[in-house]
Amino acid sequence: MDMESASSVVLQALTQATSQDTALLKPAEEQLRQWETQPGFYSVLLNIFNNHMLDVNVRWLAVLYFKNGIDRYWRRVAPNALSEDEKTSLRAGLITNFNEPVNQIATQIAVLIAKVARLDCPRQWPELIPILLESVKGQDGLQQHRALLTFYHVTKTLASKRLAQDKRLFQDLASGIYSFACSLWSHHTDCFLQQVLAVDQAHALSSLERTLLSLKVLRKLTVHGFQEPQQNMEVMGFLNAVFERLKQFLECSKYPEKYFLEVHPCAFIPLIQRSLEFAVSYVFTAAGDGLIFERFTVQCMNLIKTIVKNEAYKPCKNIEDSKPESLEAHKIKTAFFTHPTLTEIGRRLVSHYFLLTKEELAMWEEDPEGFAVEETGGDSWKYSLRPCTEVLFLDIFHNYSQTLTPVLLEMVLNLQGPSNVEDPVQLLMKDAVYNAVGLAAYELFDNIDFDQWFNNQLLGELQVSHHRYKLIRRRVIWLIGQWISVKFKSELRPLLYEVILNLMQDPDLVTCQFLFLNVSSPVDDFEFRTEQFLPYLESIFSLLFQLLQQVTECDTKMQVLHVISCVIERVNIQIRPYVGCLVQYLPLLWKQSEEHNMLRCAILTTLVHLVQGLGAESKNLYLFLLPVIQLSTDVSQPPHVYLLEDGLELWLVTLENSPAITPELLRIFQNMSALLEMSSENLRTCFQIVNAYIYLSATDFLQNYAEGLCRSFCNLLKDITNEGQVQVLKVVEVALKVSPVLGAHMFQPLLPSVFRGIVDGERYPVVMSTYLGIMGRVLLQNASFFSSLLTQMASEYNQEIGQLLGGVIEMWVDRMDNITQPERRKLSSLALLSLLPSDNSALECMCSCVGCMYMLVHVCLSTCNYVCVFLSASCMLMSHFEEPKLTDDEEPPTEQDKRKKLLALEDPVHSVSLQQYVYEKLKAQQALMGDQGFGALMETVDTEIVRQLQEFLQGL
Repeated sequence: MDMESASSVVLQALTQATSQDTALLKPAEEQLRQWETQPGFYSVLLNIFNNHMLDVNVRWLAVLYFKNGIDRYWRRVAPNALSEDEKTSLRAGLITNFNEPVNQIATQIAVLIAKVARLDCPRQWPELIPILLESVKGQDGLQQHRALLTFYHVTKTLASKRLAQDKRLFQDLASGIYSFACSLWSHHTDCFLQQVLAVDQAHALSSLERTLLSLKVLRKLTVHGFQEPQQNMEVMGFLNAVFERLKQFLECSKYPEKYFLEVHPCAFIPLIQRSLEFAVSYVFTAAGDGLIFERFTVQCMNLIKTIVKNEAYKPCKNIEDSKPESLEAHKIKTAFFTHPTLTEIGRRLVSHYFLLTKEELAMWEEDPEGFAVEETGGDSWKYSLRPCTEVLFLDIFHNYSQTLTPVLLEMVLNLQGPSNVEDPVQLLMKDAVYNAVGLAAYELFDNIDFDQWFNNQLLGELQVSHHRYKLIRRRVIWLIGQWISVKFKSELRPLLYEVILNLMQDPDLVTCQFLFLNVSSPVDDFEFRTEQFLPYLESIFSLLFQLLQQVTECDTKMQVLHVISCVIERVNIQIRPYVGCLVQYLPLLWKQSEEHNMLRCAILTTLVHLVQGLGAESKNLYLFLLPVIQLSTDVSQPPHVYLLEDGLELWLVTLENSPAITPELLRIFQNMSALLEMSSENLRTCFQIVNAYIYLSATDFLQNYAEGLCRSFCNLLKDITNEGQVQVLKVVEVALKVSPVLGAHMFQPLLPSVFRGIVDGERYPVVMSTYLGIMGRVLLQNASFFSSLLTQMASEYNQEIGQLLGGVIEMWVDRMDNITQPERRKLSSLALLSLLPSDNSALECMCSCVGCMYMLVHVCLSTCNYVCVFLSASCMLMSHFEEPKLTDDEEPPTEQDKRKKLLALEDPVHSVSLQQYVYEKLKAQQALMGDQGFGALMETVDTEIVRQLQEFLQGL
């Protein structure tokens, strides 16, 4: 590309590509895309974004195209890779000067230089680091900042490389520039502090930015640049200097101690004492009053937490097995965390950091739902001081519970009885203390009689109706939710349900949300009793539905839907009289949540439990349900990324509870082909869905989809694990079980490979067991198909039919122990016995083989013994279908369960007596061969086996 002529046309295309007019935008983008592989294109882009006279948007776009080109064409092996000559020219042009005036463009240039450095530095670009260091030393403020910005991004990128050789190169780099980086950080820190004292705000902000950039560089060098940092005096000197600087310079909150500690815990041991003294002093004593701010406090608490819970700092249970470093660290921690220190930390965490702030209380009044979302884990909550404080409290309480338990119990004791509603400080303190007791529920199990506390204290507080007491009512409900799975008598639950219903008169939305979000705690607990909950079901479900309609935040609706799902799951069919309103509302909610995929996931989960609760009545939801399944499982639709897993589960339970197939339900299976091609972690559920269709309507389903399904299975079997192979084969086995003739016909392309697996002696036992199950079905229930398959395979193996069949039987008997399921084992015995009697010369020849009759008899006897060990011989026989009698806690059978039981009535495994079948087959073979011939055949059988056979057949 000629540089002079190219510059103008590329500049014009970039200008048009920044236009809002699609008529100009689209052709320009296409033209730029075509130029990406043209020699000289990136040199033109470099000239354009380095020209500060051009439009900012055009220059910005030029940088982005250049940056994307690095990813695609910079590597030597890339298709249409840039030439080495052009790359050399571009590298030189990128570091000619560091004077970009626009911050956003400067950052992008720094990033793209770092991308090139990742690929070329230091081998092809040895001059990069020296030029950056020289530019950082310059006196020009803009050049110094841009070079330092680039230096940081290059260091960050090189530190992220993980190959051993790359790590060694970075360590060499770190040892060479560490001293300079330390002096650079110290210089900019001094400048900042001096400018703050001189009230030189403009220069102070500039120095602050340089200080943070140099500190970021040092963090990467310190954490990733030294294999044994504790042996390097400069590294340890810098880490100690951080504490001195922090006392002068608290705004520097991104200090690297925590990161260094996580990567090099042993190297950090000399700094444990100083780190704890510093963090605890500022966060938990008056030394930090007026100085600390939230982000700094979070960093300090994270540092303390990491030291407290670090496994490298804990001795083994057997002290003699502990490393010296662990013992040293433990000794330092023990010496620091004295009783007075822990008491002060515990008290201050609860009485200071757990208190709701004025801002939080104001938010409660102004936006109660927004406040509730934040309190229950909203996005901003995750990164705020409160969760950090609670996690630190839990870690310290867990590690030092003997010291802190009396402290917390004393705080509880001091707040006994109802609090004065006119005393906001007392109310806030009680809220904080109850929060601590809830968080530490498992640690306090032996120290608090919660049932007594509930009756004597908490129950009364829930009945205080004053508006200001809503703070305590909300916290008490949350507290009960925390303790209910720890220590709460089931006899008290009806009383709790009554309290919840009474409190629904509370007009405060926050309290209502906490009430119902905590309904899931007693409902979801393993000690839940349905009969206790049923008297309150209608009222609670109605109020849950009202709350679902009332709230507007997606997060809140998701939480309420979770509770609704828990209730439906627990009471199952008992929910049917009360779901009418919910069923009518969910289509509207689904439509409203079109842009909120996570809310739609919650709706799908609710629908799963709703379908399970409604059973066959869920067919009345198909008008809404089936389009939802269709959308959620269509991989061509963008929402499937979020909805697929829940959508597949809903699809499966819909099939399992469907009373009959419908054209619409059958049509959804068109989505399955693409799902099977994905071979994702949802493959098992996909196979379950296929099986459910077969059980529901084998004829309709197989006639419409078996051909495509068989192609998908053949492709899957080429590259799939043994476990995945078993899942595919089980689908074939189910099809043969439901419809032996149609199943064999539809899955005919797969059956030769099953036969080969048996003949060749498949080594994986579960696969072999499945092979035998499939072939057993074909042999027992579709003998004509087995005969044609045997003929085909005999031709393939170039063997006589009788010879091949004898080999199959021998392998079958030899691998009988691979079959662990009693039903499948009986199936194999019935299948092998079905070969008798036969006047077919080949089969007769096979049966006359010495040892074959012995094997058949032995298999039957071993199967009978095996079945009797695990099941009584009679329990595998079914003569009629009975509806099971269920307790309140048992789930009723699905429609698919009923279909399976009806199918079992026709299944030889459950309808034929093995004892009777053996007797009839042997008698028939005797009649065919005559007494003399049959007697000669039986002489080949071991006398002990004959005796067991006679005993087995006694009475027939």
